[in-house]
Amino acid sequence: MQKLCWSALVLWSCVISSGVPQEPQVNADEGLVHHIVFAEGKDGYAKVRIPAIVATKTGKLLAFAEGRTGGDSGPIDVVLKSSNDNGQTWSDLKVLWDDGDNTCGNPCPVVDQSTGTIWLLLTWNKGTDSEGEIMAGKSEDVRHVYVMSSKDDGETWSSPKRISETTRRDHWRWYATGPGNGIQLSRGKHAGRLLIPCNHSDHSDPKEHPYRSHVIYSDDHGDTWKLGGVHEARTNESAVVELSDGRVLQQMRSYHDKGVRAMAVSDDGGDSWGKVFLESALNTPVCQANILRYSWPETKDVRDANLIFFSSPRGKDRKAMTVWSSRDDGKSWEVHKNIFPGGSAYSNLVVLPNGELGLLYEKDNYQTISFVSWSIR
Repeated sequence: MQKLCWSALVLWSCVISSGVPQEPQVNADEGLVHHIVFAEGKDGYAKVRIPAIVATKTGKLLAFAEGRTGGDSGPIDVVLKSSNDNGQTWSDLKVLWDDGDNTCGNPCPVVDQSTGTIWLLLTWNKGTDSEGEIMAGKSEDVRHVYVMSSKDDGETWSSPKRISETTRRDHWRWYATGPGNGIQLSRGKHAGRLLIPCNHSDHSDPKEHPYRSHVIYSDDHGDTWKLGGVHEARTNESAVVELSDGRVLQQMRSYHDKGVRAMAVSDDGGDSWGKVFLESALNTPVCQANILRYSWPETKDVRDANLIFFSSPRGKDRKAMTVWSSRDDGKSWEVHKNIFPGGSAYSNLVVLPNGELGLLYEKDNYQTISFVSWSIR
């Protein structure tokens, strides 16, 4: 593949010419128009997985993913495309982090609404170390946590900076940021906090399931990052949402009963968490999912007030991408929209500048990462 790369002392990025088809696809079930953002075999990558998306303060959409040569290990790059028209068209692909044969991934972006800076949390490991070897404690190196940032709407990015020393415990083995978006808290004494959902493996008790969710956060606009509250066993990839009273709800991939999501609530901005409970109304497979606040209770139009959305495949398998909605801070859920009946997996919701709801998700059994949007009414 042809690359045009440039670097500076701090800011750098790398562009690849785009060959991704832009023709929209219509889902007959809901009349939704799907726009292919990333596709396998395009832009020099055999596979593209793990979507994440945010809208910047100016309304620009930034879609992140992992550009892969194959599976979950080996050479993996962090890549980006952008849209200035609510996701109808997308830019050429930009490579944000290419570390040769090593694995760079798990993009988890968050926008600081005070400064406009986009923070991108990431993980890194040696490309020769598979997840199985890391989990077994047989890897050459551990899984590290990194952060990048952009102050110009994603045009240029700071070099990746390692923050493992303050965001992971020494005995943890596997570690992943997101995948999906982080949030900035807006209510209560922790207003302004940048909160990033993460997961790790803890093997200190061989009788316990190793996977656990946790969060990391910054209270100084991204200058420093700290480890927050850690959950009990049998939870994994997650997303967070702020509730109307300032508490935080974390929904997690669950290794408890099949077909449910694991949930927990924090009263202190993610410093600690209450007991995990299982939400059977969200009947999902063992898969990453996303959660997003669309509006607050004080929204003028009561038809749009206090809305939280949740996206995931529905049922036992990774298919039937669905979006649920809640008007009572997640106490109850109902199906809001059926997005796609076929093979689908990881997803990330976003509120568009025009008020529509957008979804970036793995479609057609991982062949594409596609974007779809719709009016919530």
